[in-house]
Amino acid sequence: RIVDAIHRDKNIDKSIVFDGIEAALISAARKHYGEDHEIIIEINRETGLIKGIHDGNVMTPEDIAERIGAQTAKQVMIQKIREAERDALYDEYDEQRDQMVTGVIQRYDGGAATVSLGNIEAILPRGEQIPGETLHANERVRAVICDVRKVGSRVKVILSRTRHHLVLRLFEQEIPEIADGVIQIKAIAREPGYRTKVAVSSSDQRVDCVGACVGVRGNRIKNIVDELAGERIDIVLWSDNPAQFVINAMSPAEVQSIVVDEDSHSMDIAVAEDKLSQAIGRGGQNIRLASQLSGWELNVMTESDAEAKSESEAKKVVQTFMKQLDVDEDVA
Repeated sequence: RIVDAIHRDKNIDKSIVFDGIEAALISAARKHYGEDHEIIIEINRETGLIKGIHDGNVMTPEDIAERIGAQTAKQVMIQKIREAERDALYDEYDEQRDQMVTGVIQRYDGGAATVSLGNIEAILPRGEQIPGETLHANERVRAVICDVRKVGSRVKVILSRTRHHLVLRLFEQEIPEIADGVIQIKAIAREPGYRTKVAVSSSDQRVDCVGACVGVRGNRIKNIVDELAGERIDIVLWSDNPAQFVINAMSPAEVQSIVVDEDSHSMDIAVAEDKLSQAIGRGGQNIRLASQLSGWELNVMTESDAEAKSESEAKKVVQTFMKQLDVDEDVA
């Protein structure tokens, strides 16, 4: 009955509890008889009967009860239960890395928030909170588990609201087509608290993946934006063509022309003069996120600058031909 109760209350496997009790009884018996004595104690897993052997002689239940110090057995047992409880908690939360959890803020001190997840208190450090958001005690909060560690007899769970996994999980929760696998999230680039770009594609040509993510009158994306403290989210259509994908990723800026340099893995993007600041974004945010999303180095410039650069590079090629092939400028 005791083992059943511990198994239910602490979520610890019964075999671990039985092993712990046996180890505790052996430890206590050795303390009484001495370390050099051979002692075997087994508990019947079905009936709970305790069988003991001391130097080849069978111990009676009275011997076990009289000889073994209950306090020693209790201390060993408590330690075993704590270790097993810690391991069970660690396994439970280690499996949930990068998954979203909902908790209640217990305390908020020194910039870090302590969040109750039900059976454990997790930490949401200052550096993993969205810049500019204010958290209050007793407030519900959603975050992803980014780290799980064993610290002594406890388990330390670290939460994050800045990782891109939070955006991914919120999209899976708010947009059924993503949860069903009809729409796939191909890439995410994020600057927490400011802006995120999400690249999506659809396995069904009839499904408008950008429209499905935005929702009717923007209700789906609004729920995600509200959860992320007003962070702006751009939904970008994925393309296998890198140049087309970069054009999509530069949204809302319109690209006039694009030159791909495979060798340096970079692209020169030309935009209208009056759209240059929009293409770059505040503090270079738009071009930076588009670069992260696509994995290409992007250089944005005006159309006139792009033409000048093109002419300059053409002149270099002409000079090279004239020198290498020993021809005049017109032939080159």
